[in-house]
Amino acid sequence: MGLLIKDILKIGETRLERAGIFNFKTDAAELFCYLYNIERNKLFMSWSKSVDDNGCEQYFQLLDRRCSGVPLQYITGHQEFMGFDFDVNESVLIPRQDTEVLVSEALDIIKDKDRKIKKVLDLCTGSGAIGISLAKLSGADVMASDISEEALATAKRNAEKNGAKVTFACGDLLAPFKKKFGRTKFDMIVSNPPYIPTAAIEGLQTEVKDHEPRLALDGGSDGLEFYRRILREAPDFLRKGGMLILEIGCDQAAALASMASDEQKYGGIRIVRDLAGLDRVAVLSVL
Repeated sequence: MGLLIKDILKIGETRLERAGIFNFKTDAAELFCYLYNIERNKLFMSWSKSVDDNGCEQYFQLLDRRCSGVPLQYITGHQEFMGFDFDVNESVLIPRQDTEVLVSEALDIIKDKDRKIKKVLDLCTGSGAIGISLAKLSGADVMASDISEEALATAKRNAEKNGAKVTFACGDLLAPFKKKFGRTKFDMIVSNPPYIPTAAIEGLQTEVKDHEPRLALDGGSDGLEFYRRILREAPDFLRKGGMLILEIGCDQAAALASMASDEQKYGGIRIVRDLAGLDRVAVLSVL
């Protein structure tokens, strides 16, 4: 017999709400649109149409996955970032809107002709969202690295999908550029490294702790392990006056400033806040 679309969506909303899904109305609609490959803004025009039993069953299976905590983006396989569509899966962190603050800051600096930013390196690239967005929106020559071969495979697909020219290398942070590229000098290094303290991961949302790659989350005992390494090594790969732009946790700015000062290779630090008014991005220049 099936159900009307408006009725099956109501069932979806109810099930997701009971499962504790915050955006239950949005997710119920997005799952239906994904299943039937229709645009969200056209869904209301079809509310009185019916869904057959097979379609209902498929929709309920998607609901079961979402209710169990699987992120919506891993179910649909997509996430929008900086106006581009990125493929995502459980080998990569889901790009967040907060990270767009980093990209916007980098773009502003690149567009300042006096800074002459032409060569950019994206560390811990994951899905490639940062590097690909910069390549598309600035025209800079972008290279990107990640320690995960699975993540790099996803990033390469995203670069091809979005028509971005990015050179990828597999390895731990700057290691690939010590060997294969012979200590290439960059004008800018950007990164959204793992920065969650190990002990704090179990307290994260189910969607994050049980499904997103721990490799992309775990920043060591204090969450600062990757920042220490990047701050120590980056000056060897940046020209004088080159820029280092890092996404940070909202409570990590002071610690990062202290570490940068200890290195004695940076000309101060500037912190950029996100839309919620929280510290989100650290901007440093090499002396």
